[in-house]
Amino acid sequence: MLDLTDEQRAFVSAVADFCRREVGTGPRGAHDPELYRKVAALGWLSVAIAEEHGGAGGGMLDSCLFLEATAHGQLPIGGFNTSIIVAGAYERFGSPEQRRTVLGGIGAGDVWSIAMSEPEAGSDIAALACWAEPRDGGFVVNGQKTWCSNAHIAEGILLVARTSGAPGEHAGMTMLQVPADHPGLRISGIDTMGGREVNDLYFTDCFLPADAVVGTVDHGWKQLMAGLNVERLILAAIMLGTAQRAFDDVLGYIKQRRQFGRPIGSFQVLRHRIADLATEIECTRLLVYRTAELVDRDPGTVLPRETSMVKLKATETARRVALDAMQMMGGYGYATEYGMERLVRSTVVSTVYGGTSEIQREIIGKTYGL
Repeated sequence: MLDLTDEQRAFVSAVADFCRREVGTGPRGAHDPELYRKVAALGWLSVAIAEEHGGAGGGMLDSCLFLEATAHGQLPIGGFNTSIIVAGAYERFGSPEQRRTVLGGIGAGDVWSIAMSEPEAGSDIAALACWAEPRDGGFVVNGQKTWCSNAHIAEGILLVARTSGAPGEHAGMTMLQVPADHPGLRISGIDTMGGREVNDLYFTDCFLPADAVVGTVDHGWKQLMAGLNVERLILAAIMLGTAQRAFDDVLGYIKQRRQFGRPIGSFQVLRHRIADLATEIECTRLLVYRTAELVDRDPGTVLPRETSMVKLKATETARRVALDAMQMMGGYGYATEYGMERLVRSTVVSTVYGGTSEIQREIIGKTYGL
């Protein structure tokens, strides 16, 4: 185990206890607003927000501890995942007023979403074409965003739109703050295997005032790059907790399930599979928290190799654990009664969102001069 402080150990224990009391061992959907407000009241949603903005002043390691514990406990607070990414952008680039209202709101339980991907701009964000035209002292937005997690439950959306240049150029992007109920914005849920957790956003002559800009006009790409450490570590910590949940559930199952007169976990083929999965999870945990410590040591340094490695390793490991667990559970792994099928769905898609595994490998390769 990592060398955590007594305060960090107590924090993890408190979060785990809360999850057991409020959720037990069964999932309760992606996001429960009532539970989310309870978590906010405990101050946990602002664990990594600076003290001057009303937060606890913790670092990336503290965020990862919280995310792993809540993912393992299956606490239905999916809105936090995008909110903490947005919080990082506002801390780095927001105006004093934006920081006060947005960061304070997130700590109190507001959900925020971020809109980057488009139908023709997924892995290649430079290809985005949603246009925010300067007009009448503000911006008029037209275009479509897609795969926007939590937009349907959000108070606001951090939009990345093009304000100059042409699709394919990194220059000319701008971050803009958009209230979720703003005129000219329509949010439409996308049906997926996990339900309606992601959305299409349609902007039609959506006027935003000049103070909607977050950071600097036309510098959105640099601002996005500054947040990569946080985004990839968030996803990695969530999948680490999810992998541990799948492992713990299947371990309990194979200890109890009997075939041929004995527990199926006593057969070598399953013992060895469990040994392999346990080793992979522990390797992932060390990588996640080592990377978080590197980020905390120098928050201003972008770590493309390390954060791509951690996102790749954590999501691929979680997917392997969940799929192997389903196989070991047989038909029960496919039944909604046991919950493993939900873990399979959430881990399979994790290798796609936030930068696919293929993109992470490309980035890692390029850091070696290839």
